[in-house]
Amino acid sequence: MNYEVKVDVSPIYELLGSLMVYTSKKWVRNLDIGPEWISEVNSKFPPEVSAALAQSSAWSLDDYDILYAWAIHRGNGDSVPCFLECLRETPAEVLLSAAAPYLPDLTIEEASRIRDSYTPLLELWYEHYFKEVEPDIIPLLEEDAIEKKVLLTKMEPMSLVEYASGGLVIENAPEVQTIVLFPTVHNRPINAYCFYKKMMLIQYPVDVPEEDEDEPPTCLLRMTHALSDPKRLRLLRYVAEKPHSLREMVRDLNQSEDLLKHHLMILRVAGLLRIHLGVEEKEKYSIRSDGASELQMFLESYMRL
Repeated sequence: MNYEVKVDVSPIYELLGSLMVYTSKKWVRNLDIGPEWISEVNSKFPPEVSAALAQSSAWSLDDYDILYAWAIHRGNGDSVPCFLECLRETPAEVLLSAAAPYLPDLTIEEASRIRDSYTPLLELWYEHYFKEVEPDIIPLLEEDAIEKKVLLTKMEPMSLVEYASGGLVIENAPEVQTIVLFPTVHNRPINAYCFYKKMMLIQYPVDVPEEDEDEPPTCLLRMTHALSDPKRLRLLRYVAEKPHSLREMVRDLNQSEDLLKHHLMILRVAGLLRIHLGVEEKEKYSIRSDGASELQMFLESYMRL
C-alpha cells in the first residue's frame, strides 16, 4: 500500500450525487431514501423541469466521472452557484486541461458535450431541489469529514478507507497514488468509487441520526434483512474462507450472476462484506468480521440490554 488518503467535503459532490441517483435511479431500492424519494421529488417539480431532467436518464453514468473530476479541481470554493457559473463560463479547453491529469483520454468534444448538456440540468436541480435541502445536509457532511480527518492521524490509510466506506479494501493498486474520500447522504448506505489516473475517488455514507428512538435503527434493519435469507447466509459462509470473485461464485455456487449481484448488494449495504479492489483486477468479496460485532452492538443497544 503506497497511496495517501485525503478527506474532502463539498456540497458540489452532493449536488452531483443526488442528481445521479434521481436521474439514473441506480441502486435506489437499496438506498435509505428509497424509491418513494423519487416520487416525492417529482411531485414538487413543474412538468417542464421533470421533462428536462428526465432526458439525462439515458446518458452514460461515466459522464459523472468527468463532473466529479471538475469538482475535485474546483478552484473557486465550495459554493454550488459558483461551481455552476464556472462550468457555464469556462471554455471547454480549460475544463479539458483541468480534467486531463485524471482522465488523459478525455477529448475536447466530450468536455464540451458534458459542460453544455449537464450545466443547465444541474442548475435546474439546484434551483428546484438541492438549494432547499442543502442547509440540512451540509452540517452532517462537514461534521463527518472532521471526524474522518482526525481518524486519519490515528489510523493507517487503508484501515480508514475500509472503516469509512464500510468495507472497501484497496489493494494491488500500485498506480493509485491518492485516494480522495468524501461523505455523502443521498447515496446512503452504498459506497461508490471511481478509478482515475493515479487517483481514486470514494464516496462513503454518512451516519444520519435516527429520528425515532423507539423504532429499530436503519442499520439494524439492513443487517437483519440481509441475514434473513438462507442463500445469503450460505454466501457469507462461502466468502468467509477467502476472497472470491463473482465469476468464482457463479461457478461454485450454481447461481446466476444477476441473482448473486442482488444478494451481494444486500450484504454490501448491510456492512457484512469486504470488497477487495485493484486497478487491474475484478472485485473480490470476503466477509467483514466487524459486521457481526456491529450486529450484536446494534441489537443490544436497541433492546437496551
